Amino acid sequence: MLNENHALIFDFPEYKQDIVYLNYKDEAFTKLSKQYHLLDYDIRQLEIDGSPTDDEHMHQLKLQRANLKDVLFQQLKAHHDTPVSTS
Repeated sequence: MLNENHALIFDFPEYKQDIVYLNYKDEAFTKLSKQYHLLDYDIRQLEIDGSPTDDEHMHQLKLQRANLKDVLFQQLKAHHDTPVSTS
């Protein structure tokens, strides 16, 4: 689907609290999250502009976005599944 916003909060609403927490507390997650969102924005802009790039370049951008999303999802899942310490 063209120009679809793939923001983490939209794609993983069940992890909303984890996304907010990790963006606030985990510098490595925040860095990857920002990189992911900038890449998603760039892809959407290319789609809006009629993809003024070749198919291979667009494919590489989308593959990079998917790989980043996988890494971020694994971090979200790990954080979500970690029991909260009561001490």
